[in-house]
Amino acid sequence: MKKKVILYSIILFVVDQLSKLILDNVLILGKSYTIFEKFLYITKAYNDGVSFSMLAGHKWLIILINMAILVFLYFYMQKFKENKRNTIAFGMVFGGLFGNLVDRFVYGYVIDFIDFYIFNYDYPIFNFADSFICIGVILLLYSIYLGEDNENSSK
Repeated sequence: MKKKVILYSIILFVVDQLSKLILDNVLILGKSYTIFEKFLYITKAYNDGVSFSMLAGHKWLIILINMAILVFLYFYMQKFKENKRNTIAFGMVFGGLFGNLVDRFVYGYVIDFIDFYIFNYDYPIFNFADSFICIGVILLLYSIYLGEDNENSSK
């Protein structure tokens, strides 16, 4: 499973980094571009915190937490049943974590651009890495629910 997880992680990392590189160079900071009126916009933002800008200004703490999560997940991954869903899920989480980690090292912040309005609520702006992490975590939680995260699960 490790080799496939690494492959998926690299692919998703590249998708994330390319999207940020392109959009950071063509968009104006803070300006919104309408994709679907009253629903989806592209808005360039820099976030030096985590979700909802928590821990803003604490770059090194965020980096340390991120690295600790990566190490924990790497070892925890060994306990999961080897299947396509789990492989993709870990690939998504690792790819997303690395994408945002690189941003924090290089820029000191994460480049965000996906801006949703849901039921007239302006959801916090995020990026592909954030999406990969969220989807991957949901898939892993589903696997845990199925009991695929214990050492006794069939491989």
